[in-house]
Amino acid sequence: MEVIKTAISDVLLLKPRVFEDSRGFFLESFNQTKWQQETGLDTSFVQDNHSSSAQGVVRGFHCQMKNVQSKLVRVVSGSIFDVALDLRESSPTFGKYVSTILSAENKHQLWVPEGFSHAFMALEDNSEVLYKTTDYYDPESEQCIKWNDPQLSVNWPDPGVAVLSEKDSSAVLFADAKYFK
Repeated sequence: MEVIKTAISDVLLLKPRVFEDSRGFFLESFNQTKWQQETGLDTSFVQDNHSSSAQGVVRGFHCQMKNVQSKLVRVVSGSIFDVALDLRESSPTFGKYVSTILSAENKHQLWVPEGFSHAFMALEDNSEVLYKTTDYYDPESEQCIKWNDPQLSVNWPDPGVAVLSEKDSSAVLFADAKYFK
């Protein structure tokens, strides 16, 4: 696995080693020992989530203010524009974001650490996202930040086609959000 630091060094882009031939491909999507050796992170995952989205669906920005989660995100069908937003008040990158394309084709993964809020836009129909989390889902501590808040200036691929849930439609502005100390 190749580990690449992004513009916000705590957010990592991971490129697994892929073995391809005429039959298809094989890759190891997660190996605890290699994860620790190659990222330097001693992380335990407790929950796996799987979503499927139509083209234009935006999910996020989501985070939990208690039972804080880190996420390891990958796509097994289709593609997404994936975004990690820094909510750590003491960070020099507070309020900044990192974005990347994750797809079934490129097989990359994104490490979204604690202190970040996460969002993505499906770029194709039937975009299936799998992600591991370091803590359990806690709806009572969930926070949703408006995906297209002008203060964040996220360069979404096609904001005019965004399809939102009721929860994401009523999200708070970044200025009104809670932050991590």
